[in-house]
Amino acid sequence: MPAIKEYRTVSEVVGPLMIVDHVQGVHYNELVEIRMHNGEKRQGQVLEVQEDKAMVQLFESSSGINLAKTKVRFTGHPLELAVSEDMLGRIFDGLGRPIDDGPDLLPEKYLDIDGQAINPVARDYPDEFIQTGISAIDHLNTLVRGQKLPVFSGSGLPHNELAAQIARHATVLNTDDHFAVVFAAMGISFEEAEFFMNDLRKTGAIDRSVLFMNLANDPAIERIATPRIALTTAEYLAYEKGMHVLVIMTDMTNYCEALREISAARREVPGRRGYPGYLYTNLSTLYERAGRLVGKKGSVTQIPILTMPEDDITHPIPDLTGYITEGQIILSHELYNNGFRPPINILPSLSRLKDKGSGEGKTRADHAATMNQLFAAYAQGKQAKELAVVLGESALSKTDKLYVQFTDRFEAEYINQGFYTNRSIEESLNLGWELLAILPRTELKRIKDEMLDHYLGESKA
Repeated sequence: MPAIKEYRTVSEVVGPLMIVDHVQGVHYNELVEIRMHNGEKRQGQVLEVQEDKAMVQLFESSSGINLAKTKVRFTGHPLELAVSEDMLGRIFDGLGRPIDDGPDLLPEKYLDIDGQAINPVARDYPDEFIQTGISAIDHLNTLVRGQKLPVFSGSGLPHNELAAQIARHATVLNTDDHFAVVFAAMGISFEEAEFFMNDLRKTGAIDRSVLFMNLANDPAIERIATPRIALTTAEYLAYEKGMHVLVIMTDMTNYCEALREISAARREVPGRRGYPGYLYTNLSTLYERAGRLVGKKGSVTQIPILTMPEDDITHPIPDLTGYITEGQIILSHELYNNGFRPPINILPSLSRLKDKGSGEGKTRADHAATMNQLFAAYAQGKQAKELAVVLGESALSKTDKLYVQFTDRFEAEYINQGFYTNRSIEESLNLGWELLAILPRTELKRIKDEMLDHYLGESKA
């Protein structure tokens, strides 16, 4: 193996970027060790190589670097993560270093954090139900093992509480296989980090979880590595240890802001709203790491969470995320302001794979029919309420008034379950039938007669 060369040819430092001259045999993505004149060590990664110049992005701050005295070593391999099954129950920083005062890990192996592209032929189709304990997701926007289903939030909405609720309660039904949660937080405040860690500790969910915490005051470049480190951990637990792994990543907007910051430091030509033109490609390298593999027991399911700048769903981040992922869960300011928790806006939310994870043998035979009927009834009830605002309640027919009653109870009882209620899919389905019983049987046109005979009798009894 050739000796690792050390260079003292740093010519420029701009923000998180460093230029090293007269290099040889250096490759893109290579891990770099920087030794300061005072003995302090920092890390970086090769971002670009042109002839004998290498551009290095620093994982730590660039402050205090002396151009003449700083030594740079190129290690010959990319940034790698030490992985072990003992990572479960542990808390790490954004670069995978333990921060929970626990013992050092004894790694089973070291893995490249960029992973390997999955051969499309090796992918297995997602079709197994994951129960999150939230009726608005499990019943109406079903999450499937191997799916990527983002949560679109707005400023001030409780997406952190929703993320913690999913992390606490999520499970795969009808299997003895181990279930794990990998939680990656990017650019969050210290208070938010404390909330996640304390919540998972208090409920015991941390025992099956791996947490990666990148705080708002950590370097932007670390924010870019954090989701890759989390996904590498998930792939190891899923494909080598046979676990079903749910990856929750929050907040993807902070990740994209870090990309924009690095792009500006590189003086790249900006794309939409100043984000780099390769934002779509970059996001796809993260989201496409979800899935199931033929012949492998485990799976990686993703719930990326992002706050929409100015609540604009056409903003590049939610817009491009929607193209790559399989649906979206949207949080509502109106529901939140009216005191409903979690404030999931049912009508614009969508899980494109919901039909693959529901039905006999997965959830229950009446799942799809009641889901469609609840959607239709809620939409009609919202229209009736708007009509009442314009024309007054006296303008409503008797049936319209029943739809208004249904909508009020649907929001108050079905959506508003709170952040600490863990509903099984059976409980959600039974509650759906109880609410549908408010409406005349003639209005339930999306459910077969034999199903109405069986379940409506039960809910009215």
